[in-house]
Amino acid sequence: MNDGRRTVRYDPEEAIAALTEADPKLGELIRRAGPFTMRLKSQHSPFEALVESIIYQQIHGKAAFAILSRLLHAFGDIHPQPDHILAAPEEMLRACGLSANKMKALRDLAAKTLDGTVPTLSRIRRMPDAEIVERLTQVRGVGQWTVEMLLIFRLGRPDVFPVSDYGVRKGFLLTFGRPPKSKPITPAVLPKADAMLRRARNWQPWRSVASWYLWRACDLAGSASPPPE
Repeated sequence: MNDGRRTVRYDPEEAIAALTEADPKLGELIRRAGPFTMRLKSQHSPFEALVESIIYQQIHGKAAFAILSRLLHAFGDIHPQPDHILAAPEEMLRACGLSANKMKALRDLAAKTLDGTVPTLSRIRRMPDAEIVERLTQVRGVGQWTVEMLLIFRLGRPDVFPVSDYGVRKGFLLTFGRPPKSKPITPAVLPKADAMLRRARNWQPWRSVASWYLWRACDLAGSASPPPE
């Protein structure tokens, strides 16, 4: 059954060949993990994608899915648009399960979409990554990590390296570092951003593909830390 996901527009084989040549240790991880099977999520507008991202922040996936489903149902089983969110009574949004902070974030997202801070889908496709990060992080509750996930999994940008992501940091440690053998991996032993960025210089312009394989390193170690759905 088609779930609306799409293949990336860049050539994964070209990316894998370049990464393997640039970093043999990363190449070994790629060999063990197998083919690059990432698919892009259904292509919502930036507003619609960020509505879902805000709802999913800091709560269990099943709970977030239930809240999103109630929100869509409240608007007639369609994805609400910015003017819908701004006009909706607070009681209606609260009844969907939204916290006060998430209601404020959604209303700010709606206002910044209407004033042009959050671009349309056709506009965002033509924007460089750095400008997208700068624009979208102006929205309440939207940080750099959220935008990086949008760049990788919605827009299919090939050279994004989310150094704050726990799974990417853990995969980096498992692949290039010395993880503790008899102790659990804690945030204290995870690599720092500067060390990760130094090594990843050789991975450009394919750092999104490298990140996907670092998530797979966690799977291979039996401690799955997949990217967010």
